[in-house]
Amino acid sequence: MKSNLKFLIGIAFIALTACSTQQAKQETEPLSTPEKLPPITDDSSQKSGQNPPLTLIKEDKTLNLVRIMDGGACKNDFQGAKGSFLIYADPVDIKRIKEDKGPQIFSDFENKIQTFSTQALQEAINATNLNEDPFSLGADEAQEKLTKQLSNNFRSSIANPLKLFQEETTMTINVVPFAPSFIFYQQGCEITHLEPENENNKAI
Repeated sequence: MKSNLKFLIGIAFIALTACSTQQAKQETEPLSTPEKLPPITDDSSQKSGQNPPLTLIKEDKTLNLVRIMDGGACKNDFQGAKGSFLIYADPVDIKRIKEDKGPQIFSDFENKIQTFSTQALQEAINATNLNEDPFSLGADEAQEKLTKQLSNNFRSSIANPLKLFQEETTMTINVVPFAPSFIFYQQGCEITHLEPENENNKAI
């Protein structure tokens, strides 16, 4: 059967041009506080809790959560997946770039991040085995296996684009799959739209 690839990615905005530590906390106030959700490492799958951490540690830097992207893609007519992806950025880099080049530069950054994240998601879903696992003991175990596989594939797909973006822009960022949000399709995939995250309620 000829695969019919379809994908759409929606973005919920927490203004990238104004993501100082204090502002990021204000914009995402419905989430749990950093005291309850400590910083995660850049390879964490966020297995505990349903709210994404507000900070992430990468290359000895503390990055702030600045965006939540909702993305989905079909591998073929029957299989696909969708979920949320967290964008973290270094507030020190953002402040420096904003002062040097002005806030308008971030519009271009946003487009680049969306473009390579969309491509990485499609590549990750194409590489993920979405067939039903006859050896899984139940739906929860099957979900966990698929989530782990897709998360690993996404990190592999996005690693090089992230490196190139950081070299080009001098801004340290990371795009992390949010494991609790994943939904998998195995008997029909028609992802025709995705609702952007409500700006007034960032909790997932």
